[in-house]
Amino acid sequence: MRQSLQSMLEQALRRLVDDGELELDSLPEIPVERSRAGDHGDYASPVALGLARRVRKNPRELAELIVSRLEASAEIAAVEVAGPGFINFTVAETERASLLDEILAAGGTFGRSQRGQDRRVQVEFVSANPTGPLHVGHGRHAAYGAAVANLLDAAGYDVQREYYVNDAGRQMNILAVSVWLRYQEACGESLPFPANGYRGDYVRAMGRVLSEREGERYRCAAADILDKLPADEADGGDKEAYIDALVARAQQLLGNAGFEAVHAFTLDSQQSEIREDLEEFGVTFDRWYSERSLVTSGALHRAIERLKEAGNAYEADGAIWFRSSQFGDDKDRVIVRENSQPTYFASDIAYHMEKFERGFERVIDLWGADHHGYVARVKGALQALGENPDNFHVLFMQFVTLYRGGKKMQMSTRSGEFITLRELRKEVGNDAAHYFYVMRRCEQHLDFDLDLAKSQSSDNPVYYIQYAHARICSVLREAESRGFAFDPEQTQFDATRLGESHELALMRTLSRYPEVVDSAAAELEPHQIAHYLRELANDLHTYYNAHQFLVDDAGLRSARLALVSATRQVLASGLALLGVSAPLEM
Repeated sequence: MRQSLQSMLEQALRRLVDDGELELDSLPEIPVERSRAGDHGDYASPVALGLARRVRKNPRELAELIVSRLEASAEIAAVEVAGPGFINFTVAETERASLLDEILAAGGTFGRSQRGQDRRVQVEFVSANPTGPLHVGHGRHAAYGAAVANLLDAAGYDVQREYYVNDAGRQMNILAVSVWLRYQEACGESLPFPANGYRGDYVRAMGRVLSEREGERYRCAAADILDKLPADEADGGDKEAYIDALVARAQQLLGNAGFEAVHAFTLDSQQSEIREDLEEFGVTFDRWYSERSLVTSGALHRAIERLKEAGNAYEADGAIWFRSSQFGDDKDRVIVRENSQPTYFASDIAYHMEKFERGFERVIDLWGADHHGYVARVKGALQALGENPDNFHVLFMQFVTLYRGGKKMQMSTRSGEFITLRELRKEVGNDAAHYFYVMRRCEQHLDFDLDLAKSQSSDNPVYYIQYAHARICSVLREAESRGFAFDPEQTQFDATRLGESHELALMRTLSRYPEVVDSAAAELEPHQIAHYLRELANDLHTYYNAHQFLVDDAGLRSARLALVSATRQVLASGLALLGVSAPLEM
């Protein structure tokens, strides 16, 4: 409808220009928005307000002039000029009535579109370091990324969901050594635990499992492990230097094959837990992409060579540098160190190059909010590789703070003091977690109230929405038990019988659903769906409390059952986009 109104207004302006009543070199963009109040029509356009100064006319007079040149439309019952120059449109009852037919006929496809025209889009999200269990912050990434992917799919894009496995680099080595030290303890060795090691019960558990599986295969004497190591932080030393020396000692004592085996055990254990966590949360991926594969596939070497060939990389001081200062950065960046080891930045360049090589027209990443300054570097590298940096988009996910009993809960991953996603799901359930995670813009800090998420009241938005769906299902079951079963494909109804204010309000909100889905997909903002569903549920509850549905008048009864059936469908579809179930009863 919005597009139809924009077209009508554009044609009216063209007629005014052609007739010499307006002087315009080009037509403006024509805004059309939903009216906030039903007594101001269904849609409103401020086009006259924005154009008045340009054509040197009074805004209200210009609005009246535009309205005079609008062609009559069966879709529109009334057009009026209001206030300083708003043009308000009221949709015809026939259009409103056909809405229910459209929703019931389309079922779960109502609200979907072909905006994307099957263009290939990749959404990479979560991609947590496999150095510990997923915590509540990762949960927000998971829920938000899954919802963004669902929205893009609903908008007609060919979407691939990807998880980047950080299975290379220093942090994985530190975790492997942490597990190896706990394994030594399980074998009977007594060792001080490094200040920079990974703590927590999950590390101890992996050490015990490794001991049970391998016996003393990787056991080393404590004296050999500690021999001539630099001082750790507790002894006045540098904890970073100590942990690096400890990694080197483990590699020396175990040999490449032994250390790789411990590393692989640690990675597989953690990654299995992560996959299981996400699957139980209802979040799945089309591909799990290994960071190590960037080397084995040649992508890392290829990226560096492409930069060199384009003159965008050079050697200096024994290292290879990317000329990032020529692409908006404040200085050039090392991509290969003096020891021939690639930097994290080099891996990121290769990974994003490879994404576009796979044919994705648009790449969307979800990153932590502390990575803001990194975007320009990656975009600069893509530009240096000949890719369009505008096709790379990053959503920044702000932190999650848990509250219980009105008090903030503290978390620290390295110390092992954190709330895992699994613990959160067990306490509040998947549905509440998904909804709460997406009900705010991703760039906003999220205060997650555990008590609210568990409450069965109208204050809990996910409960309120799901209860609306369950209420409708109860009405439909009652109708069937009384011989009034409503079948969307067979039951005849006349939607023009629906004239009560609550019915009109509910239909008005239902008609907005395709526009909300389209907007949420275009802006990558699942919270638009969350807010819309809360509004729709409120309209339903208000209607439910004010009217009887199973009335004696068969015509009115069928129309009302059609209305609540359509509402049930939209509630279920919207909840599915957010990864939330639509219960049949509560």
